[in-house]
Amino acid sequence: MDTRLQKMTQWVRQIPGLEQADPVAVSGDASFRRYFRVIGNTATGQRPFIVMDAPPEHEDCRPFVAIARHWHARGVAVPDVIEDDLEQGFLLLEDFGDRLMLDELTTDTADQLYQGALTELLRIQQLTEAADYPLPPYDTALLDREMALFPDWLLTRKLGFDLSNGERAMLDTAFAYLRESALAQPEVTVHRDYHSRNLLVRADTDLPGVIDFQDAVRGPVTYDLVSLLKDCYIRWPEGDIARWVEQYRQISLAAGLHKADPDTFRQWFELMGMQRHLKASGIFARLSIRDGKDGYLADIPRTVHYLIEASARQGALRHFHEWLADTVMPRIEQVIGPAPSNATEKELP
Repeated sequence: MDTRLQKMTQWVRQIPGLEQADPVAVSGDASFRRYFRVIGNTATGQRPFIVMDAPPEHEDCRPFVAIARHWHARGVAVPDVIEDDLEQGFLLLEDFGDRLMLDELTTDTADQLYQGALTELLRIQQLTEAADYPLPPYDTALLDREMALFPDWLLTRKLGFDLSNGERAMLDTAFAYLRESALAQPEVTVHRDYHSRNLLVRADTDLPGVIDFQDAVRGPVTYDLVSLLKDCYIRWPEGDIARWVEQYRQISLAAGLHKADPDTFRQWFELMGMQRHLKASGIFARLSIRDGKDGYLADIPRTVHYLIEASARQGALRHFHEWLADTVMPRIEQVIGPAPSNATEKELP
């Protein structure tokens, strides 16, 4: 028996207009959170809402609520928090619908959808912090903890590598190089998971609805940009990525977020992407091993291929690049699945 669902249903039916609500599952995500849709009666007729179920022993709703209310009040398209019960871990939210950006991206729609996503990203990056919830810093400890997911979960636990002292030293050198670049970038508000599965296409506007923002931090200016444009779930030709990166460099420069020239900004972008893809590939492996969520395994070859491409452009990471290409990727193909067949081919999951 799903006792959480029973408690959530009792809670939501105490809200005026939702006395007869019958929650219908919408989705879960990579955490313990679950989402349900309910239909309520309002002064203007029936209206859908989303109920978030976040078990308090696993999830803390306070960052979500604090960030949502602060960002929403400043014009960012995050769901309005209508009701909350932080002790039980239930939230009633505005419903942005089910149209994930990922599902609607094609070669014909990409420019329009990405322009809207970049416009919304600029708004997020310009936000000041909430007085009652200062964002954590994307500091050395957090960067290192994230990169360690790659050897800890993907290399050793999923792929079965027994890393030598030389391989660990090589990883330490690569991680230090990426960390130094990340910490040198100007700091902005960072969503931290700004990609096509966390952006919702909305009617009558090019600006996406933004979800899954509760882990936001203050950190590098290119972090969310690389999450969006080197998405772990969809792949675009280099020419498109370069064009979108330069467009964002220009509008973020005009907004005063940095003073970087094209080469500097692209270097930041490339190295930031490597840090993120180390983290993401490790998380995908952990989701399979620890949480039984094997669906994310299929995203590992694409994510590590990004690492191979980016490291090929970095002379300081030549040994790391060769090791990824010659040792790690063949094991991934053996254990998980094939690498992308063409580096310039758009891949739809």
